[in-house]
Amino acid sequence: MSTIPKTKNNLKTYWLTFINSSAGRWFKKVIILIIFSLIINHLSTPESFPGSDVYRFPIEGFLASIVLCILIGIITEVNFQYYKRKYFIKKVEITTIIWFMASTLGYITLMYIPVNFIFSLVVDGEIEFYYLLIGLLITLLLSFILIGLSYAQDIYNLYKSSIKDAVVTIESGAKTTKLAYENIACFFSENKIVFAVKNDGTTISTDFILNELEEKINNQLFYRANRQIIVHKDAVEEIEKIENGKLRIQLKTAIENDAIKEINISRYKRKEFLNWFQ
Repeated sequence: MSTIPKTKNNLKTYWLTFINSSAGRWFKKVIILIIFSLIINHLSTPESFPGSDVYRFPIEGFLASIVLCILIGIITEVNFQYYKRKYFIKKVEITTIIWFMASTLGYITLMYIPVNFIFSLVVDGEIEFYYLLIGLLITLLLSFILIGLSYAQDIYNLYKSSIKDAVVTIESGAKTTKLAYENIACFFSENKIVFAVKNDGTTISTDFILNELEEKINNQLFYRANRQIIVHKDAVEEIEKIENGKLRIQLKTAIENDAIKEINISRYKRKEFLNWFQ
């Protein structure tokens, strides 16, 4: 009986890790896409409305919307990565977000018009500009909603990482300390106590557990290397490839009492870590 809570905690930890990972974020976007397509196509015609006497699953519309959304998703992701490298990684502002949305919708328009022309000529043999315009406006409106739902969390994470004076409040017994992210080298667990390590190597004991701390701090700046340690990106000095596809991390900070002698990344987390670090 004593193993049940442990199993539940392991499953919860695994699920939280997956959701916060790159694969997890794409999983959420795919789920949003499928749900959105199902709702829109079931509301588009009387025959596809749930509960109708002549109900028929709108398979053609559903597949067409999925293909269109995939094209829109590719355009949006490429544009988002461009804005992330050039603007968002430095500072996230309302003006920049508006420009990102406007440029993305502009690229979608440039994609939609020729695709609709070709589709209309192949299927109907003629082009009706009224339906082209209505279809474009609906597509842009739905794209705006989908992009907002899909990228809100990504932009918010980038916003948090751009705040240089962000702090974590550390409670240790009766003492409370506010420690700026930029002054933290890592967090590590030893004998069931979690310590915060400052850039000068000194340590502060906390009342956190690592799982709780992992949910609080900015995952753009901090990474859970293994069960015992969370490292700050700027604290990593060297990454070395070692046996069995694993990585060894060397920190810039020399920790007092040599509490952490070696930090290893398993081969299962290697790709995720390198993507995060780069």
